[in-house]
Amino acid sequence: MAKNQRDELVFVPLGGVGEIGMNMGAYGFGPARRRKWIVVDCGVSFGGPDLPGIELIMANPEFLEENADDVLALILTHSHEDHYGAVLDLWPVFDKPVYATPFTAAMLAAKRAGDGIVENVDVTIMQPGKPFEVGPFTIEAINVAHSIPESNALLITTPIGRALHTGDWKLDPTPVINAPTNVERLQKIGEDTSSPLALICDSTNALKDGESPSEQEIGDNLAKLIAEAPHRVAVTTFASNVGRVVSIVRAAHKAGRQVVLSGRSLHRIMGIARELGMLEGLPTLHDQDAYKSIPRDKCVLICTGSQGEARAAIARIARGDHPVIDLNAGDRMIFSSWAIPGNEREVIDIQNLLIDKGVELITANDALVHVTGHPRRGELRKLYSWVKPEVLVPVHGEALHLQAHARLGREEGIPNVCEARNGDMVRLFPEPMAYPAEVRTGELYLDGLVLCTPEESGVKGRRRLSFGGMVIVSLCVNGGGQIVSGPDLVVEGLPETEDESVTELIEDTVAGVIKSMPNKRRSDPEVLNSALFKAIRNEVNGFWGRKPNVSVFVHRV
Repeated sequence: MAKNQRDELVFVPLGGVGEIGMNMGAYGFGPARRRKWIVVDCGVSFGGPDLPGIELIMANPEFLEENADDVLALILTHSHEDHYGAVLDLWPVFDKPVYATPFTAAMLAAKRAGDGIVENVDVTIMQPGKPFEVGPFTIEAINVAHSIPESNALLITTPIGRALHTGDWKLDPTPVINAPTNVERLQKIGEDTSSPLALICDSTNALKDGESPSEQEIGDNLAKLIAEAPHRVAVTTFASNVGRVVSIVRAAHKAGRQVVLSGRSLHRIMGIARELGMLEGLPTLHDQDAYKSIPRDKCVLICTGSQGEARAAIARIARGDHPVIDLNAGDRMIFSSWAIPGNEREVIDIQNLLIDKGVELITANDALVHVTGHPRRGELRKLYSWVKPEVLVPVHGEALHLQAHARLGREEGIPNVCEARNGDMVRLFPEPMAYPAEVRTGELYLDGLVLCTPEESGVKGRRRLSFGGMVIVSLCVNGGGQIVSGPDLVVEGLPETEDESVTELIEDTVAGVIKSMPNKRRSDPEVLNSALFKAIRNEVNGFWGRKPNVSVFVHRV
């Protein structure tokens, strides 16, 4: 059979490989021109200071749109934003089913209701350990420990080979709320030698030796810190980490304290957890309105804002503009989280404000109060030994993480290690091989209510404006070269000092250009426009040391 006619199992990362966040991958089965596709995860990353006005970034699904008739379904491993946050923006156009666990389905419904999104998707509930078929694929969700409920790896089986897509995972023998990673099932996958296996695996902590601490250890440390505190204790963590919130609530109850929740996302997620029976046996959780009525030494506050979000509860408390809650000197503030890369400055600013208030600050630098939900090198080695992959594809990481993971896989004797980036096509079986830049990929920006490509977004112009400010000049000239209206001037974002006014400098420059030009040349809008543009840029550059953004409008009347 010709190679282009044989069945192949391929993996195409569209996002999340070469970066942290925006996870989206496609698995294809069949001959090269007649493949059927399933998609795993559909996440976002967050715009930083280099992308002014951009809130969310998503993988461009152009490749999937080109093959839309052969795209069968989307399967979600869990409900962290970097794995499911783009579903309601990108998936409705495909009109194909979404498979998710009950918690992820509820999170998706809450996101739709909370954000007022009109578009909807057809969600089919999947259960770990119960395989289901989608076209030529048989898919089984396998429970794994992570920092959000109902996280799953996916075993994807085809007639020529299997792929174990780990999603986000770790080996935690004592998680809170969830069952631990299903080691027995992973071992059985490795014992099955009837079909070769490819491991598509989380690389986030591939640079760290040993094994990740257990969530139970974090809970024990938080309990000690809460019990010892003389006054109020406030804790901020990821709202999605239900197990961590439960640990804090249990610690507070043991210490004889009442718990107050502050933050919309925290209330939403805990409400979902309660509806699904995850909070049975916990004491009452109070809304922020109860904060003032609880004695200072009997209160534990759990609040949002661990990433420095300006509108979140802890940021408002730190600034002193929260309508209900304040922290005083001697209170204890625990950051049970870590700053996602790009958020460090905002987090530090909030911490500085709290320190200036006299609040005692405890972070992961001071005590074991946070651990990520991703495997370290020791856990990766265990997984290799259990599932015995013939192929390893490191995913979910930046180049440094992917390279370290690939190196580890080779050291541990995995026969085929395929290093890939977004847009590559990796043939898993038969004859594993990576084909660089085989598929068009890229990013989409959510700019307010508009979903657009980077080129359409206008971000480049915003960057120029933020660096150089704006000068706008408008005037009307008649056929005789006489100025009949204006010049009108708008100056934004340029420095003004007591000794020198840039606005007066520009006014003088415009007047000088007009005065120096003969009437005939002045009557030509293009000539006058060009002269004013160059003169303003040069004069402001001489004064400021930067060239502003200049727009000149000359109207012929």
